[in-house]
Amino acid sequence: MGAPETKGERSEGASQSTTKSLLVLARSDHAEAMRVAAGMTIFGHAVRLVFMTRPIGEEDLQGAHAELLELSGITPETTVREMAGTLDWLSPRDLAEAISVCDMVVTV
Repeated sequence: MGAPETKGERSEGASQSTTKSLLVLARSDHAEAMRVAAGMTIFGHAVRLVFMTRPIGEEDLQGAHAELLELSGITPETTVREMAGTLDWLSPRDLAEAISVCDMVVTV
């Protein structure tokens, strides 16, 4: 057994990068999910945002939160078929893949 890690030291095999792959699932509050997703990019994380459960209003896609997404480099996706013409649509299989490859899932 080695000595415990002290501040500033890394154990062997520790990841050199703290960048995470995050998936935000917008289920109940789409506007809040947009804000949360944009905020997570401040730390350098790669963030995907998926709108679920119901179509998001056109006004929400043009509002201040949508502008935050644009500035953050996030292109929202959806599992809602009615939105497939507006956003990239994820099939259940695509969503399962996105969940399985990310480091963390946040549901809003």
